[in-house]
Amino acid sequence: MKPEAIVYTSNTGYTAQYARMLGKKTSLPVYDLDDSNGKIGAGAPVLYLGWLMAGKVQGYGKAAKRYAVQAVCGVGMGATGSQMQDLQKANRFPEELPIFTLQGGFDLKRLRGVYRFMMTVMAKTAGKGLSEKQNRTPDEDAMLDLLCNGGSRVREENLSAVLEWYNGEASCTVVRP
Repeated sequence: MKPEAIVYTSNTGYTAQYARMLGKKTSLPVYDLDDSNGKIGAGAPVLYLGWLMAGKVQGYGKAAKRYAVQAVCGVGMGATGSQMQDLQKANRFPEELPIFTLQGGFDLKRLRGVYRFMMTVMAKTAGKGLSEKQNRTPDEDAMLDLLCNGGSRVREENLSAVLEWYNGEASCTVVRP
């Protein structure tokens, strides 16, 4: 069943950017989860995007109770297409649910409250660990750059696997544990 809408939850704006990009590419309406009630029928098929925190796709549970989630995209700091096993395990998604990960960005100034505190600590500890590591991989170098310098990694090309799934051109590669 094809999604009738895109629903998202965003904390710093990167997930919202991806949702709007997908909306333009698919011609689907785009709604923030908190504003979607009454605009989309209960049980309607949707594509859900949520920001990642500690491996959990934020807002997914609420979206899944309200709508028939056809696929989920987790937006975080990791490389696009990475961490899918961790996402499956942490969120206990149904086996048949297509899962995608998209690299968003990092900007401490956009975070509020406890999230800012948590990410400040995480950036310092993870950044120190990565900076001291010998023989870093290119992905680790990219993560270190993001932790130290912040910035957006939102790119239209990161949506290619999601768009292939949506257009029925390829099955989603979901790595299961």
